[in-house]
Amino acid sequence: MDNAGPKNDNHFLLSYYKLYVRFESAQVILFSKLILLDWNMKTRITELFGIEHPIIQGGMHYVGYANLAAAVSNAGGLGIITGLTQGTPEKLSAEIKRCNELTNKPFGVNMTFLPSLTPPDYPGMFQAIIDGGVKIVETAGNNPQQWIPMMKEAGIKVIHKCTSVRHSLKAQKIGCDAVSVDGFECGGHPGEDDIPNFILLPRAADELDIPFVASGGMADARSLVAALSLGAEGMNMGTRFIATEEAPVHENVKQAILGASELDTRLVMRPLRNTERVLNNAGVEELLQKEKDLGENLQFSDIIDQVAGVYPDIMINGNMDAGAWSCGMVAGLIYDAPTVADLINRIMSEADELIAQRLNSVLSA
Repeated sequence: MDNAGPKNDNHFLLSYYKLYVRFESAQVILFSKLILLDWNMKTRITELFGIEHPIIQGGMHYVGYANLAAAVSNAGGLGIITGLTQGTPEKLSAEIKRCNELTNKPFGVNMTFLPSLTPPDYPGMFQAIIDGGVKIVETAGNNPQQWIPMMKEAGIKVIHKCTSVRHSLKAQKIGCDAVSVDGFECGGHPGEDDIPNFILLPRAADELDIPFVASGGMADARSLVAALSLGAEGMNMGTRFIATEEAPVHENVKQAILGASELDTRLVMRPLRNTERVLNNAGVEELLQKEKDLGENLQFSDIIDQVAGVYPDIMINGNMDAGAWSCGMVAGLIYDAPTVADLINRIMSEADELIAQRLNSVLSA
């Protein structure tokens, strides 16, 4: 009998603890449910950019036009016009004006800084952004530091694309408001460190003070919930948005993505330390053979026919063997080409189900 009291006390405390945990879990799940039922998930990214959902459409060459950007913004995300695709300040101004006519929601412009013998008119393009009233700019490529003061003076928020923690910290130091952390899975340029998002995102969360979004491998509600769990404040999708009704690309491009698996991308230009993830095709196979044959003697001029100026032929004409075009491993998770609104609504509603049902069932087990 002497042991009965403490044993019963321990049993009571354990039962009380279980009840307390279940009650607290139920409160959390109910709270999550109430927040997510209207699909307005509030994060530091949604607050920073004034958007409803923590979903960004990244800038993509010959994809990021006003129609797609406006569709994403109208659906509650952040649409992005690709600046360099427009080519000139005048054309960029016209595209910004068109986007303003299609949406009254926030949208941004992507400005990518690349080494070039004949660089674009960056000052003129930034002036077009300012004159057009755009308040969000996604920067990529080289360090955007020289343009930060001009943007800050105009009240523009800057999100810079980074493929490493060290680059993200540099972006934070020079005054960027947020970063897009691009894991090794991403289409386009994943950097040279080859770090996937399951490592890169929590590392970024450990180091950064500014908010960041996950990019690379993002396709659906599972991507969003996982990204939030790993410390991101939202996600950036590129390839997934190409496979939508509003994406202004040839139907062959959309079908190529729908027909691809996660095994169908290739890394090109690795010997030049300008790695790009692209969808495999005959032109890419030719490029890779040249890289193999020439080895250390490879020069950019040797592969220029497969990488330079091929986007119009692919995206507009649908010539899928013309050469290298950016595509993420996430193609293996893309099974349809819905409207942008349907896609974003589906992601948010399924995120609700994941948090309120699947994760709740784990807590309740």
